[in-house]
Amino acid sequence: ELPGFFYDAGKNCYFRLLPGHNNYNPLTKESIQYKAMESKRLKLLEEEEKQKKKTPRAGLNSSVLLQKRQLGLLSSRSYCRLVHELKVNCMQRRKIEIHSPDSSVAGTNNFKIIVADVACERIFTVNDVEHGGCKYGIINLNGLGKESLTVEMYDNLYFTNRKVNSVCWASLTHPDSHLCLMGIAETPGCASLLPASLFSSTNPGDRPGILCSFKLSTAWSCAWCLNPQADNCFSTGLTRRVLVTNAVTGHRQTFGTRSDVLAQQFATQTPVLYNGCRSGEIFSIDVRQRNRKGQSWKAIRLFHDSAVTSIRLLEAEHYLMAADMAGKIKLWDLRTAKCVKQYKGHHNEYAILPLHVNEEEGLLTAVGQDCYTRIWSLHDAQLLRTIPSPHPSSKDAIPSVVFSSRLGGSRGVPGLLMAVKQDLYHFSYN
Repeated sequence: ELPGFFYDAGKNCYFRLLPGHNNYNPLTKESIQYKAMESKRLKLLEEEEKQKKKTPRAGLNSSVLLQKRQLGLLSSRSYCRLVHELKVNCMQRRKIEIHSPDSSVAGTNNFKIIVADVACERIFTVNDVEHGGCKYGIINLNGLGKESLTVEMYDNLYFTNRKVNSVCWASLTHPDSHLCLMGIAETPGCASLLPASLFSSTNPGDRPGILCSFKLSTAWSCAWCLNPQADNCFSTGLTRRVLVTNAVTGHRQTFGTRSDVLAQQFATQTPVLYNGCRSGEIFSIDVRQRNRKGQSWKAIRLFHDSAVTSIRLLEAEHYLMAADMAGKIKLWDLRTAKCVKQYKGHHNEYAILPLHVNEEEGLLTAVGQDCYTRIWSLHDAQLLRTIPSPHPSSKDAIPSVVFSSRLGGSRGVPGLLMAVKQDLYHFSYN
């Protein structure tokens, strides 16, 4: 490398970078990197369309798997896991048509976040609005099983003045009855608990109002507790503190931290809250105990070298998956407080990006800051597939995804939902 110059391997010569010897020189490091990334993305898209994707494991195909299964060389669990790997490799992209009661606003705003409920019957959407703020909506996924992919979207244009940092489904009166939203309203942050029925096709006059809403310092994350010992509670990750609120009684409990809390998740078997911080620390809080001064209430403590952006507990709650801003994804054994696996290939430098764990299929999904969606095997951390974005990579075009074996409910279709820009795509199993 020569300072101020770029070497083009294809032309076998050097080009001067800006600032150059003349006033018209389009070459900058940023433009060169973007051009290389775009070329790679288009090449991968072409391979996807021609179905020239390579299987992640040599010699892995359906006939070989079936033969090994019949010979007793594969257990039922291993056979199902490898079949899911094959299906993931064969997923094909199809665009979904979005219908809305208000046809004038359908498909006019960019998707920012999509979050599926537990049954994967609905997804809650957060869309950026041109004049600032966000628009919220719920998409019904019943239409995914049909030949022509169409979904119904119901939105409420009243809530458009808040930027949303985090959202989660809440089960207050019945499963997934409400939504917790954490965002910024002007200078202070804002936490809101909205009923899901607010986004329905019924008469607007019959719609319920916000259950609770309060201002606080900048909110980074949220989580709802499903354990009966901390019933009706949700947590909010704030700047240097954690706030646990009872949605019915309004009782609040505050836990001080030394860093911003960017990621949270409650355990289901115990009323324990796991938190990931900007400092790289992951710690747990038993919400039954009273807050005490100092750090004595922290139970489990794990450490990353960079800010933790997402944490996910596995089903048995002996393992915790965590991703950070250095692009590292680690699987921690909570019993020994040691990292047992690392999933390589994820790209992140500064964004708060979620992880999606599908333990039933043995898959881990994450979208990188480079706008590529990557899928790994939970079993051995093998990178199974890298899916390029249908749109050119940019900061405002990072896809938001949902992966499930039953999109649209118990009789739904398996696959991956991807929301990017104004479009919604379905990657279906072949």
